[in-house]
Amino acid sequence: MKITVVFDNEIKVAGLKSGWGFSCLIEGNGLPRILFDTGADGSSLLYNMVQLGIDPRSIDVIFISHGHIDHAGGLQAVLQLNNDAVVYIPVSISGRLPKPRFVPVKEPVHICDNAFSTGELAGIEQSLVLGDKKGLTVVTGCSHPGLREIINAASEYGVVEKIIGGFHGFRDLSLLADLSIVCPCHCTAHKMEIEQLFPGKYVQCGAGTIIEL
Repeated sequence: MKITVVFDNEIKVAGLKSGWGFSCLIEGNGLPRILFDTGADGSSLLYNMVQLGIDPRSIDVIFISHGHIDHAGGLQAVLQLNNDAVVYIPVSISGRLPKPRFVPVKEPVHICDNAFSTGELAGIEQSLVLGDKKGLTVVTGCSHPGLREIINAASEYGVVEKIIGGFHGFRDLSLLADLSIVCPCHCTAHKMEIEQLFPGKYVQCGAGTIIEL
């Protein structure tokens, strides 16, 4: 399985555009091509996709963590090019979007083999869970419900081993001690402390970052 960061506050690969927000592409391991979030603006998102060799028309599933502009701002730009992708959105924002192709999520949802939603937590945000009982990777948007709550929800599917995405103001860094990969992105407030505490598992995030799992 490969996770490619398409949109982030920082860039990892020269020539890509940065912006406030987050988006990544998940593919491989028998999964459909899943676009997690769409960053703040469609033009930068699509530009980075072109530079990274990603065809928006090849995306099968779009997973929106929550309705804030920095995570859903590029959605319409992708949908203008892709007529087939199924979009999973938290039920709290489902009333603002057209019904066809959109799947409102409230409770935990099985998306496909080895891909699940935690369900909408704290009435605002869902996270993506990848893998099986042998080991899970969690992809987060901003972690507004709290990273502990997200990991607890994901643990219903197995053992969480890896996490990537925005952690917001999360401070209980001991919670990361047993993970094998930690990739804090976007809105994470304590990246430096995480890197200092866990240098062997820390992965620097930025547009162009690729994580092979």
